[in-house]
Amino acid sequence: MEKENSRDNNKKSVRSKYRTEYSGDHNFDYKDPASLTRFVGDAGKITPARISKLSIAQQKRVSAAVKKARNLALLPSGTDAYDTSPRPELISPAPFEA
Repeated sequence: MEKENSRDNNKKSVRSKYRTEYSGDHNFDYKDPASLTRFVGDAGKITPARISKLSIAQQKRVSAAVKKARNLALLPSGTDAYDTSPRPELISPAPFEA
């Protein structure tokens, strides 16, 4: 009896493969960009399922909702840092000549 109790106490806790906060039939709403930003990275890319801990079906629904929200301009389609960054000034070949 004591050995059985010690086995239960020594048992490692198993970490779930998927997020428990979203049920399998959770509906990711494209009209709620605040909740979708959790699944979009800084560069505007959709976070992969292995990182976001979503199942394949959930990941497909998230990506469809993000794409629909981008199409309706509720989410940005990416960063525009590369488009609007100022170009460096050209340096003259002889900058110290007077």
